[in-house]
Amino acid sequence: MKKLENDLLLRVLRGERAERTPIWIMRQAGRYLPEYMAVRARHDFLTMCREPELSSEVTIQPVEIIGVDAAIIFSDILVLPEAMGLNLVVEEGRGGPRFTNPIRKKSDLSSVREADCEKNLKYVADAIRLTVARLNGRVPLIGFCGSPWTLFAYMVEGKGGEFVHARAMLYDDPLTAHELLQMLTTSAISYLKMQHEAGADVVQIFDSWAGLLSPRLYEEFSLRYIKQIVESLRGEVPVIIYAKAANHSLKEIGDLGAAAIGIDWTIGIDEAAGKIDVVLQGNLDPVVLLAGKETIRSEARKVLSRAPKGRHIFNLGHGILAGTPVESVKVLVDFVKEWNAFEQKR
Repeated sequence: MKKLENDLLLRVLRGERAERTPIWIMRQAGRYLPEYMAVRARHDFLTMCREPELSSEVTIQPVEIIGVDAAIIFSDILVLPEAMGLNLVVEEGRGGPRFTNPIRKKSDLSSVREADCEKNLKYVADAIRLTVARLNGRVPLIGFCGSPWTLFAYMVEGKGGEFVHARAMLYDDPLTAHELLQMLTTSAISYLKMQHEAGADVVQIFDSWAGLLSPRLYEEFSLRYIKQIVESLRGEVPVIIYAKAANHSLKEIGDLGAAAIGIDWTIGIDEAAGKIDVVLQGNLDPVVLLAGKETIRSEARKVLSRAPKGRHIFNLGHGILAGTPVESVKVLVDFVKEWNAFEQKR
């Protein structure tokens, strides 16, 4: 494998010295970029996910346009449940992705299986290999998947929302819930290993709906399965866990053994650092990027000054919002890159 020109992210994840704080941004390949929208105008979303050429093109756009320190492969967390047998549909202007055959009871499990990633998700591995070749060692590439609980929520509900059916199953039929969660966990491990073998330097687990569960339910139906994934990948590839709105379980998440923990903007990064001794990723409120340039610099300065020194990856507390000015994102990236030099001159 070609030596990376910019390995800041990997050094921080390994606990090694880095001359500055690395930055990448969740949803950095997305609708705020005119170049992304130009591709999107010609192809539907799932085609962009399934065609390695298109996935690779939009993955690399943020590296070249805004100068982030890592790329993250363009895909969607729901391609894994699709590979397990659910019918994924994305209809423009119809409220986001949905499954036409959700899992609502035990007998519905007969329609799903553990994913054969090499067969049904080969296009993701192909996109990773193509992207690694095109990056040519400029920055690391991040692979990802949804957490078992977050994927379970979509599979049972069939679409986004309050996830009433998914949450109800945890109470009404926990045995079926655990059976599906274990299938998801086994599939996620296989999927992330495939991504790493294809060339991903880091993987991130998105537990986007962690905040829907109480601490007790989160321990039983999410943490125990994320732990399996982390332990299965230990020694192979660094793992970042992003659990949105799960500050009630921050210490428990920190104890899972991941290389880094991503946090949202609803907790101070210094407060989080006081609870867990692990690399932190985050946590600027995405809305800040809709403010003026000086506000962006001021708020970024607060995060940087309060983050644990040498153990911080700058990111937003969630994905970039559609409509965010590209120039504002560049202001943020440039400021983070200049921060360490600025501090040394003080």
